[in-house]
Formats: sequence, structure tokens, C-alpha cells
Amino acid sequence: MSSIPVLTIDGPSGSGKGSITQMVAKHLGWHILDSGALYRLTALAAERGGVALDDAPALALIARGLDIEFLASSEGEPVKVVLGGEDVSQALRLETTGNNASKVAVLTEVREALLQRQKDFRQGPGLVADGRDMGTVVFPDAPYKVFLTASAQARAERRYQQLKQQGEDVRIATLLREIEQRDARDMGRKAAPLKAADDAVTIDTTAFSIDQVLKKVLSLID
Repeated sequence: MSSIPVLTIDGPSGSGKGSITQMVAKHLGWHILDSGALYRLTALAAERGGVALDDAPALALIARGLDIEFLASSEGEPVKVVLGGEDVSQALRLETTGNNASKVAVLTEVREALLQRQKDFRQGPGLVADGRDMGTVVFPDAPYKVFLTASAQARAERRYQQLKQQGEDVRIATLLREIEQRDARDMGRKAAPLKAADDAVTIDTTAFSIDQVLKKVLSLID
């Protein structure tokens, strides 16, 4: 397994990880792991099953039993996520699901339950892994590591445009506050806090287009 190449793409919400992951995977013909979706799926399944978001043992059980598949979608669209044969991509993109996932992700029991599942996505010819601890915890031996970042304001504006295009009534101030709160939870948690791996290349995407970021990432592999 260690001979199979992995590119880890870590960073905070809204930094462009999802788009870059898909574009790089398509370019290389590699598999995709959207690790954030695993936590969103766990939170979504818990919500549907009436399980409290602080019930660590029950949430860990849900995490171990997820029947999931990630499929590349059209350019500019998020990865398609299938849960038990149902396309739940839209439900996973809701702000409530994202915030709930951030709460679930701080639980050590849930992270341990999902760790091996994430490692199992390492299949030939290669894997592009999108998340927050891919390069530090899940694939510390990955030969290629990237940490994408951007200002909180820029990330809030990107999310605002996405939600407006979907017809949702949102405010940048609210999104900015939620992003800052999520960042604080992700960076401050005891289990696998959000941070760049020591050997990762950090790219600030605030002032770059998606194509410019793609070229920078691909140059590391080429």
C-alpha cells in the first residue's frame, strides 16, 4: 500500500480543496477521498437517526457502518457522494450539515472509527485525499502534500457566491462568523487539529484563480 502514491490536500473550509482535488484527480486519473464528507455523512446519518451530536459511542458506530462512494462530477461541481445507494450530495452541502460535522469531528472516538476507512481509499494508481489532517495523521508518508489556505473574508465571499447561485438567502457576515467559529474548533481540537504538515507546501489561494492553484499543485507532482 505504501507504494501507491498519495497527494494530500489539507486546509480550512472554503480554501478550494474540493475543486482542486477533483481537477488534480481527473488530470492524473487517480481516486478521490473527500474526508470531510465522511464527517458530514456521520453527522447527517446521526441527524436522520435522532442521535445526539455529543453521543460519541453511537456516532462512532454510525461512522463504522457508513456505506459510501465518491464519484467525480462535472467541472466546477463538488464531488458526488453516494450513501447506501442514495445521492446525498445536496444534503451534505447544507451549512447546518457542515457545522454539525465540525462538532462531530472533535470527538476522538469518531476520528478513530473513520481512520482505517480513510486509509482503505489508498488504491492504485493513486489517491488525492482532501481534508484537514490527511498529511499529518491519515497519510503521514504521502510523497506529495499541500496545505491550501485563504483569508476568512475571501472564504466567506466564495461560500456566499456558491449559496446565492443555489438560490439560498444568506449573509456574508453570518458566513464569516461561522467560518471563524469552525476554524477555531478545527484548530483547537485535541484530536488531529487542523495544521499544515511539516513537509507540506502551503499555498495561499486568496489572490489566485482556481487554474493558477491547479498549476502550482500539479507542478509538485510533475
